[in-house]
Formats: sequence, C-alpha cells, structure tokens
Amino acid sequence: MTTQTAAPTWFKVAAGAAVLWTVAGIAAFFMDITMSDEALAALPDAQRALYAERPAWVVGVYGLAVFAGLAGAILLFRRKRLSQTLLAISLAAVIVQMGFVLFGMKAIETMGPSVAVFPSIVVLLGAAMLWLSSFGVRQNWLNA
Repeated sequence: MTTQTAAPTWFKVAAGAAVLWTVAGIAAFFMDITMSDEALAALPDAQRALYAERPAWVVGVYGLAVFAGLAGAILLFRRKRLSQTLLAISLAAVIVQMGFVLFGMKAIETMGPSVAVFPSIVVLLGAAMLWLSSFGVRQNWLNA
C-alpha cells in the first residue's frame, strides 16, 4: 500500500470551490422545493407549466444530485477516495434530471435553446469535479 502524497495548493483551492458550488446547489434545491405560491405565480407561463408538470421522481433525483455532490465535494476537500464514487453518483443524477427536463419534458422546445445553458454548465462542473477526484486518486493525493 502506498502512502498519500501532499496535494498541491491548486487542488485544495479547486476542492474548496467545489464545496462552495455544491452548497449553492443545496440552496437552489431548497429554494425550488419550498417555492411559495406567489413566487410560482411570478414565473413566466412556460416555466410555471414545466414546474407544475415535473414528476416527483425528478425532484428526488435533483435532491440526490445535490446531496451526493456536497458529500463528494466535502470528501474531496478532505482528500478521501470515496469522493470519486459520490461525485460520479451526483453527475449521473444531474444528467438524468437535466436530461429529462430538457428533453423528456421538452423544455428546450417550450422555452428555447437558451434554457439549456445553465444545465450544461452544471453538467460540465459536475464532470470537472469528478475528473478532479479521479485525478487526485491517480496522483495518490486522496486516501481511504
């Protein structure tokens, strides 16, 4: 068994940024599930319709994505190998959730292609966090 080597500063900064990003995801999730009737009424018609038609399982997958992401990011910051598994679960959940909303619920058709910009950023950042964890494992910066 090899011993863990020191991670460079850039890795620690990136892991810290991942924690902050995932905390923002948790905040967005809670804002979503606790949206008031007034806030819902203020949404554009197309967005309000998508919100109302979204199946409960999609909300559950959203929760899985953000909570697995936060746990994975914290473990990444703490330099634990389990971060890789949790970040992979989070990314898979993000892809399922965003993919269903964009394509299964036809959000792009309803609201236009610009609606895909933020979900694309979320997927890319999820992939980047998973890559960072995988890279850390290969460099022996993460331990059990």
